[in-house]
Amino acid sequence: MQLVKAEIIAIGDELLYGQIMDTNSHWISQELDLLGVKVVRKTTVGDNRTDILAAFSEAEKRADIILITGGLGPTQDDLTKPLLAEYFGCEIIEFPEAVEAVTSFFRRRGREMTQLNILQGHLPSCCTYIPNEVGTAPGMWFEKNGTYWMSMPGVPHEMKKLMKDFVLPELPKRFDLPIIYHKVIKTVGIGESWLADLIKDWENALPEHIRLAYLPSLGHVKLRLTAFGKDKNLLIEEVQTQIDAVFPLIEKYIYGYDEETLETAIGKLLKNAGKTLALAESCSGGYISHLVTSIPGSSTYFQGAVIPYHNQFKSAILNVSSETLQSHGAVSEETATEMAIGVRKLFGSDFGLASTGIAGPDGGSEEKPVGTVWIACAGEGFVETRKLQLTQERLINIQLTGVSVLNLLRICFNEKDK
Repeated sequence: MQLVKAEIIAIGDELLYGQIMDTNSHWISQELDLLGVKVVRKTTVGDNRTDILAAFSEAEKRADIILITGGLGPTQDDLTKPLLAEYFGCEIIEFPEAVEAVTSFFRRRGREMTQLNILQGHLPSCCTYIPNEVGTAPGMWFEKNGTYWMSMPGVPHEMKKLMKDFVLPELPKRFDLPIIYHKVIKTVGIGESWLADLIKDWENALPEHIRLAYLPSLGHVKLRLTAFGKDKNLLIEEVQTQIDAVFPLIEKYIYGYDEETLETAIGKLLKNAGKTLALAESCSGGYISHLVTSIPGSSTYFQGAVIPYHNQFKSAILNVSSETLQSHGAVSEETATEMAIGVRKLFGSDFGLASTGIAGPDGGSEEKPVGTVWIACAGEGFVETRKLQLTQERLINIQLTGVSVLNLLRICFNEKDK
């Protein structure tokens, strides 16, 4: 069984200028993955003859399927069609059925045709014409030396229609496609390199048809296992066997799988145990409350929140003592502790979480530089605290604080509240 490789070429200066986001390549990749086709390269190229021809040549060297989007409009800056004709060594001729389709498209909408519109029905003589039922630029299918090419409009709904109606049904006829199965393990509270060191022996022992990828993001690392084969049920079993083997090594860092978020995992823990939560957010400014309440049904476990940005409200609402604030400052373990205890008492919740820190970019000192954050989790008979030394970037600090606070709750829930 041979791995079938695809390359996506997105054409258009507007993509390189950042004026339009290339959502087409993302969607195509997902659909090909479900089909068992591996995307090995995505290329974005501007409206330039030399660059487009070079992209064609390079793609042909490494891919079995080349999917091209964009550059099929009727104006002079749309180069895809003439350059495909040049690349494949054929002329552009009139396809009567394509001209009729364009004419009918305009007729149905009561719009006037121009000569440029008619020219959209002129295609490379060596292509197979693929009707575009929702637009004016036809799809073009080419075959050369066992490689298959499909050129499609860059307009997303037109591209998707051609993919669904022609490309996706056609590929299984051309290739003996494998099944590609993904499973994602989600971890928090450990960096990528430390995680890799913990599981290196397990990773080195993975079967050849099961591959591991590390996907880090702010505060999280995802481990994606990808298995290739012909029997999906067997692949699921084999991947689960590998997960069972690695689980004891990293159990304390795992919070979920696949699409599950940390806030979803926290919600499940609280809901299943009948526990409640309240938040006191200073430097995170309500961000953690947003995460918690983004989950449907969070009202069953989330009691409420306070954002005591100024010290007077830390004292007036949460009973943080003035002595604590004067002696240790707002950004301190002592203040975070009293905030967590105070918000837990205020809302009568099982857990109280608190954040206080210097998000930046101003406000830091030599003793407490920007990115210094204290967080706390208070429960029945305990308070756990953590000091974070984060970045110089305000929004990143807020996001990392949110991840750390929710993870601290997860740790306390699993270790303290048994």
